[in-house]
Amino acid sequence: MKKNVDIQVVEGFGDEWKRFDYSGFSQTELKEMFNGYFRIFPWEYLPDGAVGFDLGCGSGRWAKFVAPNVSKLHLIDPSIAALTVAQKNLAEFQNCIFHQASIDEIPLEDESADFAYSLGVLHHIPDTEGGIRACVAKLKKDAPFLVYLYYSFDNRPWWYWGIWKTTELGRSLISRLPYAVRYWISQVIAFFVYLPLARLSWVLEKMQFDVESIPLSAYRHRSFYVMRNDALDRFGTKLEKRFSRNQIQAMLERSGLENISFSDTPPYWCAVGYKKS
Repeated sequence: MKKNVDIQVVEGFGDEWKRFDYSGFSQTELKEMFNGYFRIFPWEYLPDGAVGFDLGCGSGRWAKFVAPNVSKLHLIDPSIAALTVAQKNLAEFQNCIFHQASIDEIPLEDESADFAYSLGVLHHIPDTEGGIRACVAKLKKDAPFLVYLYYSFDNRPWWYWGIWKTTELGRSLISRLPYAVRYWISQVIAFFVYLPLARLSWVLEKMQFDVESIPLSAYRHRSFYVMRNDALDRFGTKLEKRFSRNQIQAMLERSGLENISFSDTPPYWCAVGYKKS
């Protein structure tokens, strides 16, 4: 059976997390980013001694805030390079267990986990819905699953979508270049595109303007480090999919989740659902 993984994408992210390991990063900013994803996560719903997993853990930057609140956290990633970074970043936590595995090889028993999350990962695999199903299979009945997938700008005006389609052409070309080349191109894009638009949005917001419709305004309170990382993610990864809110809801429901809710603030579309009982 063909594995639900793209080896070149895995290798690219391994290198990305070595470059952007977040080890010396501002914990205040990192917590702000974490809260953006987890504001809809039902912490109060978790049982005592909760055991869960982080699918596509990368550098372990989100696990750093999850681990203190649970009994055991399994960190799963197909990249040994990413896991090495995560192990270093999470060395202070004794309740973290690391697994090198693809999504169709999750090394946990079915219906054994009290919760799970996968943020910014499943849009980078060949079968996104199959990946969601694989995660849900490991959850106990009624357990929550938090997921973030790149969105298709379905809550934006038509011209916003048009700008994205233009950049998508550039991404399709850049992401096929040798890794060192696409890395440096992404850093140029971060400096000449991400940074000016983000800082312009910040200034206009201070002047009481609504900046939500300005491309990349979501980075107005983010450091240049994050912009550099996300520019590499965006332009350096050849396999990327985007989904509307309705498409995400349908995939989650078909995968066995119910009572699905979405965050109404960026990052879009972050969603949480519960395994059907």
